[in-house]
Amino acid sequence: MNSSWSGFRATEPDLADAVQARFQKYKHHVLGTLRHDGSPRLTGLEADFRFGELWLGMMAGSRKALDLRRDPRFALHANPGPDTSMDGGDVRVSGRAVEITDAAVIATYVDEVKPPEPFHLFRTELTEVVRVRVENDELVVQTWHPGVPVREHRRR
Repeated sequence: MNSSWSGFRATEPDLADAVQARFQKYKHHVLGTLRHDGSPRLTGLEADFRFGELWLGMMAGSRKALDLRRDPRFALHANPGPDTSMDGGDVRVSGRAVEITDAAVIATYVDEVKPPEPFHLFRTELTEVVRVRVENDELVVQTWHPGVPVREHRRR
């Protein structure tokens, strides 16, 4: 089961706000894709929250784009920042990246973002959202999956 970002936000607005804020704090993040042999590939990426969705844009013909075309599963980890504070927590999302080929959607995106062209554009369909933070003396782990309320675990 997958969910769009807007679907996630509609069911869990507080967690969605915290996750989005963490991704928007820094420009570059780490994307995990699967190579043709199934081994992981990690690359840098800018995550873009726009039109109520989470978008992944990348250069035409890039390895990560070709990976996602072949196998749409991905994991995206927010930039942890310049120090060990992890202000806002540690967040990651995973799911499937759906390549956008609709000319009207691409034109709307180009008008607003003005990315270097040509490029690939993917909309995310989420299967998991995780936020980990320290609160007082506890490690707080929040996990969300489509169709299931947020689960929170606390560890001392």
